[in-house]
This record gives sequence, structure tokens and C-alpha cells, in this order.
Amino acid sequence: MSRIDAKFAELTAQGRKAFVAYVMAGDPDFDTSLEVVKGLPGAGVDVIELGLPFTDPMADGPTIRLAGQRALDAGMTLARTLELARRFREDDDTTPIVLMGYYNPIYSRGVDQFLVDAKAAGIDGLIVVDLPPEEDDELCLPAQAAGLNFIRLATPTTDDKRLPRVLQNTSGLVYYVSITGITGAAEAEATDVGPEVASIKSATDLPVIVGFGINTPEKSRAIASVADGAVVGSAIVSQIGAGKPASEVLAFVKTLSDGAHSA
Repeated sequence: MSRIDAKFAELTAQGRKAFVAYVMAGDPDFDTSLEVVKGLPGAGVDVIELGLPFTDPMADGPTIRLAGQRALDAGMTLARTLELARRFREDDDTTPIVLMGYYNPIYSRGVDQFLVDAKAAGIDGLIVVDLPPEEDDELCLPAQAAGLNFIRLATPTTDDKRLPRVLQNTSGLVYYVSITGITGAAEAEATDVGPEVASIKSATDLPVIVGFGINTPEKSRAIASVADGAVVGSAIVSQIGAGKPASEVLAFVKTLSDGAHSA
């Protein structure tokens, strides 16, 4: 059982929904980023999504793009991202970490070496947004063989014909993207999301979490009420981008996690 499996089993036993927080590794610098990441579990975060900085993040809106650029400007690399995860694991061996990003840095490092390094650093799962199911031999299947969950995205345009292919080799959880478009582009609505989540859950036993367009405690609660958990990224990254200290960022995260946990 992976850390992701164990976390959702624990939440299910408690009758609670998950709160997932996304932060960009190395934003605005390594030390500040590590301080924020280390503080996330204490702020009520059940699963950490750690963004891998990349120069061409096609699915990301301006907030995440700027965060990635700040991290790159500060010298963040794939190796340093894994080092950040490794440093986090010195104090926390239970909170799942999902590395989210694009395939190019992984391909450049070499899949086999990357998987060895990611596993050693304490990464539990991968979301690689530019690798469709047709490319599962490239990374998905090797990752699962190495003991890492490979998490697939479903979207409002994923129809009944496409969904089985999306779910085929997915493990850990399913991430439902609540809006059509880039991160931070619009707000999620529980009335729209609920039926879509129900449709996905009828086709899989995996937890279904919902991200994109969630930016307040109220929205976090509403979305978590119709899914297995809520994901917040851009709203948290905006706090970091505004130069707020880690303590203030984490206090904001706590309001969001309280919202999801009250669903």
C-alpha cells in the first residue's frame, strides 16, 4: 500500500474528505519553499502536490507560470526538487507527495534514473500532464513497476468513450479538472462538478479529487462535499508570489483545509 492509498484509507475510516495543496518547488527560493512544504501537514494538508518547474508549462495559468519562473530563476532543477522532497522526508514519513509537472525534465534525466531518484527522495506519485494514455509505456507503466502511483487527469471534455482509457493504468487517485482551460482561469462550481465526479466514481474504485478554480474555504468545502477531496494551487501560490512569509501562507492554507474537512 502506497502512502497515497494509506492516506485515503485513513480518511475514509474517519469519514473525512481530503485536502490537497499544490506549491511550486523552489518558489521563491529553496529555503522558503522548504519551510512552506514542511509546514503544510500542520496546516491540515493531507496530500502535497509538488510542482516541478519547467520553462513551457502549457496547462498552467499566469500564477503558476510566474511561480515556475521564479523557481527557475532561483536555480531550481529537477535534482533540487527531489532534494527538497528528501529534506521534507527527514521529518515526515507519512504525508504523500505527488510530483506534478511535464515530461521533458524527466526525459532529459532518463526515465530509469529518475524513477530510482524519485523513489529514494520519497515521492509517492506522479502527475505528468503532457503524457496521454497512449504513451503509458513511456513513463506510466515503468513508474508503477517502481512503486510510484501514476495519477491521471480527467476533464469536462473526457467523455464516456475516453474515460476507460484514462482510468486504465491510473493508480492512487483520479484528479478531476473542474474547468476547461488553464489553472486559475475560472471558478469551480459544485453543481457542475458533482455529476461528473459521480460518473467517474461509477467507473473506478479510486478516490476522485477535484482541482482548478478553488480559492476560498467556502469553495473548498463545496467541492469536497461532492468529491473525495479538494485541491488548491493558484490561490496558495498567489500568497507566496505576493511575498508573504511562510507563517501567513500556512495560515491561509489552514483556512482552506478547514473548509474541505468540514464537508
